[in-house]
Amino acid sequence: MTVITCIEDLRQLARRRVPRMFYDYADSGAWTESTYRANQEDFQPIRLRQRVAVPMEPRSTRTTMVGQPVTMPVALAPTGLTGMQHADGEILAARAARRFGVPFTLSTMSICSIEDVAEHAGPGFWFQLYVMRDRDFVGRLIDRAKAAGCGALVLTLDLQILGQRHKDLKNGLSAPPKPTLANLLNLATKPRWCWGMLRTPRRQFGNIVGHVKGVDDMSSLSAWTQQQFDPTLNWRDVEWIKNRWGGKLILKGIMDPEDARLAVESGADALVVSNHGGRQLDGAESAIRALPRIVEAVGDRIEVHMDSGIRSGQDVLKAWALGARGTYIGRAFLWGLGAMGEAGVTKALEIIHKELELTMAFTGHTDIEKVDRSILIPGTFPTA
Repeated sequence: MTVITCIEDLRQLARRRVPRMFYDYADSGAWTESTYRANQEDFQPIRLRQRVAVPMEPRSTRTTMVGQPVTMPVALAPTGLTGMQHADGEILAARAARRFGVPFTLSTMSICSIEDVAEHAGPGFWFQLYVMRDRDFVGRLIDRAKAAGCGALVLTLDLQILGQRHKDLKNGLSAPPKPTLANLLNLATKPRWCWGMLRTPRRQFGNIVGHVKGVDDMSSLSAWTQQQFDPTLNWRDVEWIKNRWGGKLILKGIMDPEDARLAVESGADALVVSNHGGRQLDGAESAIRALPRIVEAVGDRIEVHMDSGIRSGQDVLKAWALGARGTYIGRAFLWGLGAMGEAGVTKALEIIHKELELTMAFTGHTDIEKVDRSILIPGTFPTA
């Protein structure tokens, strides 16, 4: 593919270059994948008002997310196994995000460790936390993120138990990949990926292996993680985490107005309207449809962000117009990473920024801070 013009081009290239089990891990949802599909499809009916004979330059997409200046209201979402899409994937994505001027959020379930990424990330280095039963380990993770200079802690609330993802089950997903005949045959068709993995020592969960007693390799890690995601997570735990962290706290996984109000009461700095990319509760509504109700429920008492389904700069602008003051891209940057490494992540950001800037201009604006719901055609967008 010589000319890449959109995120879909990166997806197609990543599909050819990334082993099937890891490509499917990113490009899949739970059960029937109805929510996964709805996240993207529900952006399409939202129509934009085109304006003419208005100044279209100079244009600025600059704003802030939890007080941090950003080139555009987009952050790289926390995604597990990023370092299995491409060798050293978290490091490469963090470098691309730093140069572009947007935050990079490292997952608890990353391949590269907090300390690995901290050496390459800029001020927009955030850390995403899963709550485990082992609270001592959770506390140490928070302390490590603080020591690494992370500017925000993103606490994921919607993965107390794991959604059933059929593709992962059928592929026998693991890191490193299980040496089944099917997987070995597939790996043989991905020489670029294999060569990269041979050259890096980072092939396991760097935030966990070596940091938990008795977890020294991938086999012991598998048994540990199956027991550790904590189904008893509650708002008292959020308070404990907030006090232990002491910095900017973002709560990810809010889909209900009542939960949004509880997020406000928790004292968090921002919430993320998110259904985990359709990877948890299949049958939940799309994030873009839930967004207006959440915004109405909280007003200006907390900063509202959104993820799940964003594939273009137009999606970013529509989410902004409906009240999101930040968005996150997961699959879009993963496809860039799998397709072309660091350059692919940069390309994904360039594509989204260009689409955002041009669409903003066509709707009659040159400053994203002045964009509101008036750019949307009434009756085509979800309301509270």
